[in-house]
Amino acid sequence: MEISTFITLGAVAGVLVYAVAIYNHLVTLKHAVAKSWANIDVLLKQRHDELPKLVEVCKQYMGYEKDTLERIIKARSAVASARENTDIAALGAAETQLRIGLGNLFALAESYPDLKADQTFQHLQSRISGLEESIADRREFYNEAVNLNNVRIEQFPDVIIARFFNFKEAELLEFSEAEKADVDIKQLFGQ
Repeated sequence: MEISTFITLGAVAGVLVYAVAIYNHLVTLKHAVAKSWANIDVLLKQRHDELPKLVEVCKQYMGYEKDTLERIIKARSAVASARENTDIAALGAAETQLRIGLGNLFALAESYPDLKADQTFQHLQSRISGLEESIADRREFYNEAVNLNNVRIEQFPDVIIARFFNFKEAELLEFSEAEKADVDIKQLFGQ
């Protein structure tokens, strides 16, 4: 065999090894996105299970705040539906409504001393607040995994392998600006 044949075979082998390395890295990124989503999903399920307990405790003290409690239950259902369908955009919108509702509920609880003193309420409030913090942390990891995945499948030469093997762009989990706004206490108390 000629030396040019060895060079050609070496070049082809080098390109194949490089393509396999790119493919394997893209698979790793895809699974990092899935793992990050699974971590959020576990926390959403835990919070989903805790919310009815919180609403029941609050109902005992806050009978006339029915509208606030109903909004939380409605938002909880929307979150569950979006989570089950893995609809990231709908989940972001539903999460925003749920977080606003919880913020309103916790603010309203301030005017109910008996509710604030209730051990079950305190435990559930602490548990849900902890879950909210964990969801926020996991959301950050998820969005970072999504960003790494999306950047990689658009970069050359990875884009060639990504398109050939049908790697898809993942969607960021974003909440609206309304979630970040302060709760209007005066509006809650009708002042």
